[in-house]
Amino acid sequence: MKKKILSLLVASSMLLAGLVGCGSSGGSGGGANSAGTGTEQAAEELTGIDAIIAEAETMTLEELAQKAIEESNGKTFYGVGNSSRGKSALPLFIEYLQTIDPNYNMEFEWQQPKNNKIFEQLTSDSLKSEGTFAMTLIQDGNQIQSKMVDTGILKTYVPKEWAEANGTTPDEYEGFLPLQTINKVFMYNNTGSAEYTNCWDFVYEGSHPLFMGVDSEIVGKNFLMMLTKDEYAGWLKEAYDALDADKKAYFEPTIKAMQSDANDLGLGANGAYALAWIKLWINNYNEQTDDGPICNTLVDKSAKDQSGLLVYSKLRSVEESSSVSVSNINVAAYQDGYTGIGGYGYSHYLFLTKNSPLPWTSCAFIAFMTTTEQGFDAWGKDMGGYSSNPEVAKAIEETYHHSEGGGDEFPAKNDRGYDWWTTDGKLVLEDPTYCSEVSFSVGSWIDVQDHYSTGEE
Repeated sequence: MKKKILSLLVASSMLLAGLVGCGSSGGSGGGANSAGTGTEQAAEELTGIDAIIAEAETMTLEELAQKAIEESNGKTFYGVGNSSRGKSALPLFIEYLQTIDPNYNMEFEWQQPKNNKIFEQLTSDSLKSEGTFAMTLIQDGNQIQSKMVDTGILKTYVPKEWAEANGTTPDEYEGFLPLQTINKVFMYNNTGSAEYTNCWDFVYEGSHPLFMGVDSEIVGKNFLMMLTKDEYAGWLKEAYDALDADKKAYFEPTIKAMQSDANDLGLGANGAYALAWIKLWINNYNEQTDDGPICNTLVDKSAKDQSGLLVYSKLRSVEESSSVSVSNINVAAYQDGYTGIGGYGYSHYLFLTKNSPLPWTSCAFIAFMTTTEQGFDAWGKDMGGYSSNPEVAKAIEETYHHSEGGGDEFPAKNDRGYDWWTTDGKLVLEDPTYCSEVSFSVGSWIDVQDHYSTGEE
């Protein structure tokens, strides 16, 4: 029965992929071009928001600030995002503009929709001739690509100075504009005797890691889909090869059983290892509704041997007591001899809406957040969130010293930084294009596993 369902899913995905290929006007890379800036067109051919973005990408922050002051003085700015901290960044932006024009003033409102409603809100707002929302800070690269960018609802603007800091130009840069990368990392309570020295230990017999269910936070499903990409499937194969004979024997039947599905899904040579890990994870994780409660559970002495995959920065808010302490938790990837993936990294992306009522102000605000330490401070003050601008990231570390945040007493809080996590830490990074490409095949396969793991008919 499952084989038949899988075959139907694969066939459907191939048909849908063909239809998208014939009918989509957007590129598949999620790049600035596919997002609607039209850099392949002569500037004089662009109109409306696209023309404004093209011009803005040639300007400095100071030049954009002048435009913003002219456009939005005395008006109200409406933003929407998955992060509530946009509300903290806007007053700092207004203060910056007031250093240029002391008479400048702008009111603002920032919404943070729950339960993944941000896509519905932006879609509904896009139907107006002039929208309510000027810009957005949004996560979930898969849905952004398919629902927001391919449809033209959101537009990518790449600040000139951000591009320069990353060794490129707005025209050459491909991809969405990330404000930051956030990491979710494997952690475990260290007050018991359990050892997690390999990423396969989290799906070994008797292990039930705490994890936000994919229905609660869709980036969790993106993580699982990303594991099937050749690079990350290779990491899982390498980690499997490092296991002892007993553990290999435990996992081997599942890996063999997944080979046929991996072939049907068109995965690479190590695809079966990825599917086996995913299947075991889905069948065994302990579903939670939020990362906060996961953290609160794991740092308690009573949570002996429990583990989880959660946002790293949650450790910042732990209140120390006789039974609760960050010292009760280990970050798996920080332990000597740990092998395999250390966690998952996803981004918050910045966009203008296609019918933004304040496009110049939005461009200036986006440039402010991505090119200045002050603009990123609302996010940068905590570990586990890394500015996409290397110059800003360096300045944030010099200010807050996250690498020494826990000292000898709380080593789990000594953030080793983006460069370490994406190399030695083997952080699996979200790729919106890949997630979008496999959402109908691998994504549907994951849904089937979840369907069967819950016992539904």
